[in-house]
Amino acid sequence: MNEEKLREMLEGVRNGHVPVDSAVAEIKKLPYKDMDFAKVDHHRELRTGYPEVVFCQGKTSEQVRLIIAELMTGESNILATRAVPEMYEEVLKIAPDAEYSPAARTIVIKRKQPVIDSEKYICVVSAGTADHPVAEEARITAETLGNRVIHLYDVGVAGIHRLLSKSDILTQANVIIVVAGMEGALASVVGGLVDKPVVAVPTSIGYGANFGGLSALLTMLNSCASGVGVVNIDNGFGAGYLASLINRLK
Repeated sequence: MNEEKLREMLEGVRNGHVPVDSAVAEIKKLPYKDMDFAKVDHHRELRTGYPEVVFCQGKTSEQVRLIIAELMTGESNILATRAVPEMYEEVLKIAPDAEYSPAARTIVIKRKQPVIDSEKYICVVSAGTADHPVAEEARITAETLGNRVIHLYDVGVAGIHRLLSKSDILTQANVIIVVAGMEGALASVVGGLVDKPVVAVPTSIGYGANFGGLSALLTMLNSCASGVGVVNIDNGFGAGYLASLINRLK
């Protein structure tokens, strides 16, 4: 249930087109569905503007299927992250049109076409090909939440000319997500080139002293470029979600 649907239902009650009992029954379902192993939050889109996203890691394939089946009682697009192929095969039993990205490890079920502001876009920038999975998680998240997304991949600081040749795309973006491992310097470089918010995503890609992404995280947190915010290591979803929130601001 989103705000538009709730208003539509209440208008129907006021106009006499929707029985009061039917409206009460719908509202009763709003808070959440208790499934014993999970409580599916049907109220989230009404509160935050976006429906609940399924984090699959640590869940069984059957649990993922049951949660998604419950979400499908609504009308919103469904996104599941950190999903393995076995989970996707299970979801296909109830949603044959589900789409899986092996790189991003996401499952997307499109229930409706989101209204996209074509005048604004999010740019996803990644340093190296090894950062591609995290960048793809960010891109797919932002697109599923209803944003136009342009991506620039493999434009890290080791060959900075690759990034500078796309400066027009960077400067015209409304929000920029920068995904980088190793030392994570790309976020500072981009932050020094643009007047838009930069969401930095450190990845766990790098040699031993990278410490599983800690070096990139610390570099991004200590960026000398203003306007750079940082999410957790490998958190492409968090970056895509945050960028989407920023992008929809008036």
